[in-house]
Amino acid sequence: MIRVLVTGAGGPAGVAVIRSLLKRADVTVYAGDMDGWASGLYLVPAERRRLLQPGIAPDFVDGIAELCRADSLNVVISTVDVELPPLASRRTELAGAVLAAPSEATLAVTLDKWQLAERCAPFLRVPTTRLLNVEGVAAKWDFPVIVKPRRGAGSRGVHLVADRAALEAHDLDDGELIQENLPGDEFSVDVLADADGNVVAAVPRTRTRVDSGVSIAGRTVHDEALESTAAAVARAIGLVGVANVQLRYDVNGVPALLEVNPRFPGALPLTIAAGVDLPSLALDLALGVPLPARLPFRDLANVRYLEDVFVDPADILISQYAAHADE
Repeated sequence: MIRVLVTGAGGPAGVAVIRSLLKRADVTVYAGDMDGWASGLYLVPAERRRLLQPGIAPDFVDGIAELCRADSLNVVISTVDVELPPLASRRTELAGAVLAAPSEATLAVTLDKWQLAERCAPFLRVPTTRLLNVEGVAAKWDFPVIVKPRRGAGSRGVHLVADRAALEAHDLDDGELIQENLPGDEFSVDVLADADGNVVAAVPRTRTRVDSGVSIAGRTVHDEALESTAAAVARAIGLVGVANVQLRYDVNGVPALLEVNPRFPGALPLTIAAGVDLPSLALDLALGVPLPARLPFRDLANVRYLEDVFVDPADILISQYAAHADE
């Protein structure tokens, strides 16, 4: 039996990964989160629920390594951005467990949007991107432009700047970017690359309804331009494993890169239902199982609704990292 720890059990990606792997008869799933109220914890039996330290804690990786030893884990799957770099930097220290995540070098590029733009610009359409410094502000821009953090996921900190006066009034900060505003529709492409970096799946989907940066309604689309652009991104960043590539069409109808999330996306259930079970495939990849040369998908749409998980109050795990007052 393959023993897998899935972290980030309170997020939509973590829940989707847990549900995917629970369907495999050869897998025993352990669920971990820093918050005892994380819903995904209660998709597995009580003896397989684990409270974790925050990913930014200095001894977070030590705690994961100890769980790997204590639970005889074979694979660790993290669905949380902040956990990935420290885990990747110490992936050989997990008591023999394999970390199912991109390399440390790939993470470094994808989690810094400035590095990402610089890396990918020679190979595909990337919006004009400058640091929010004196030179960047002075550059020639067609307004409005986007200002956003170099690091961070979702739409946090992203805002539209209407004109040059507003841009020049902005506080200078090398931790933020100025970027060309693209007018076209936005798409997410879920990508899987095998151990040799060959892209075996690229599934574009619309972001028809978005809540807190996560798509809650959309559909898969067959679009060669989107698929080939996402594959070019994967090759440019040296991807092995799963990533979510966000693209938007420019004024000429060319898909351009917005960002890359080097982890499972929150809208993962649509890609799974369309025929590409990314968590199961990523697990096979981590275990050295050869992947198919190419994975097809079907046209499918989804809407998301809130689902309750009911447990005995005594079963709720108490964590020092989350509030536990009765609602």
